[in-house]
Amino acid sequence: MTITEIQDEIVDEFSMFDDWMERYEYIIELGKKLPLINEAFKTDDNIIKGCQSKVWLKGEQNDNLIVFTADSDAILTKGIIAILIRAFSNQKAADILAADLNFIDEIGLKEHLSPTRANGLVSMIKNIKMYALAFDAKN
Repeated sequence: MTITEIQDEIVDEFSMFDDWMERYEYIIELGKKLPLINEAFKTDDNIIKGCQSKVWLKGEQNDNLIVFTADSDAILTKGIIAILIRAFSNQKAADILAADLNFIDEIGLKEHLSPTRANGLVSMIKNIKMYALAFDAKN
């Protein structure tokens, strides 16, 4: 699937919920389903700066696709990174760099987060794009 198709799917899923309490519960469920990151990747080098809680993100290139793994010590934050990984993992670096991020606004995520969590979301996206930039430069 393309990034746009995945993002559209995420928007559709969020539109099924009537209120933000249900959406928060869904985000938490997504966090619980996030595959475990290899403990070796839980290093200071992989911590995302700017997040209130600890978030580890690791990107590796596999057959011209970037595969992301992540974890967080906060369950809501883990759900947020799970949404981003779903949208951007197993995609080409150039596609990640060119991706439109409107789906975040469409689901209302940024506006329903505390200011510190919203800053963390921006930092997560920035790190995903930085991995894409680094891998794109190698190709």
